[in-house]
Amino acid sequence: MTVRTTVAPRASAALVLTALLTASCAQEKPDTARPEASSPSTTAHGYVEGAQEAAEQQSRLLLNDPDSGDTGVLDLVTGKVHRTAQVKNAVMLGTDGRFGHLHAPGGTHVLDSGAWMVDHGDHVHYYSAPARDVGELPQGGRARIRSDIAVTAVTGDNGRAVLHDRGTLEKGRIATPRKLPGTYVGAVVPYEEHLLAFEKKGGTTELVVLDREGERVASPDVTCQAPEGDAVTRRGLVLGCADGALLVRARDGALTAEKIPYGRHVPARERATAFRHRPGSDTLTAPAGDTAVWVLDVAGRTWKRVDTGPVVAVNTAGEGSPLLVLETDGAVHGYDIGTGKQTARTEPLLTGGEPDGPDRSAPVIEVDRSRAYVNDPEGSRVFEIDYDDGLRIARSFDLDVKPVLMAETGR
Repeated sequence: MTVRTTVAPRASAALVLTALLTASCAQEKPDTARPEASSPSTTAHGYVEGAQEAAEQQSRLLLNDPDSGDTGVLDLVTGKVHRTAQVKNAVMLGTDGRFGHLHAPGGTHVLDSGAWMVDHGDHVHYYSAPARDVGELPQGGRARIRSDIAVTAVTGDNGRAVLHDRGTLEKGRIATPRKLPGTYVGAVVPYEEHLLAFEKKGGTTELVVLDREGERVASPDVTCQAPEGDAVTRRGLVLGCADGALLVRARDGALTAEKIPYGRHVPARERATAFRHRPGSDTLTAPAGDTAVWVLDVAGRTWKRVDTGPVVAVNTAGEGSPLLVLETDGAVHGYDIGTGKQTARTEPLLTGGEPDGPDRSAPVIEVDRSRAYVNDPEGSRVFEIDYDDGLRIARSFDLDVKPVLMAETGR
């Protein structure tokens, strides 16, 4: 491998869900991201056994070629690739910020990238450790996997869900999971020491709040037609619905749910069903059909539709950064979110034929605090883009792994 340096109206009153919460650095449980110290004088705050702590994020890219099965972890600090076990026929690569989930028809391979961060609100810890293969989950390509620092929820395409202990995964093992009662629509999402899910009830889909044992602790009168897509932000959990989004957040010791409607009729093919954003950002993006993008400002509770060219992938760092759109011309285009005007454009980055549009194996845009990354599968390259400098190509990585699937960890 070679490295080259070169608007909708705000929803009315929130609906309060009767679920008590606790969330503070001092109240973390053992076997989460930070084990309890034996004593303040012997173990530093934030200590993680077997990992090195750093002052800056230790970003890594997970890469996979479904045809050959070649899989690797690109360390963006050193520029080196660590090869891991082969995983053939993967249809999707997801991540929770540390673990990669390679979804294949026969099961889902779990890969520990060895890079992660722990956000304590007023400060952040960044860690690195050797990458390693953890094992296989029986659920395959259509499974939905969501995590927090304590548990990983896996929801199969039959609506059945199980919980894995996150601490056990961090030790490199997959133990027997705990089954949750009932069946659910979409993903079961861990949030604020609870599990949020949708259940069919008659002709509607209702939000339910479960405890970590799967027992229902709240059944608020909150419905969501055709739920699809979710994202955890600093301002709460966003859940996509046919008419917009639900924002669930912790407030005054309880969970609240608030609608953020589109404010217009949106055809099914133009709805936001898969959110992309920089972890920690409150600005979410999603394709709005073939030639436009939705931008959801979670803080402002507003949707904005930006007309672009034909969309392959989209993302943004938020907070005044440009909207990044990989279009079918193979170039990344930058748009001003406020005006919707194009402000910058790269040269075509993709080798070979032009992609038709977004799908599970199409190129993606991954974004962190200072750079964006775009995979060129046919050229076996990844481009690093300085999105705050006119979309300048800062580095390109020539790889011995064809990066058909890519996901970033360590953010």
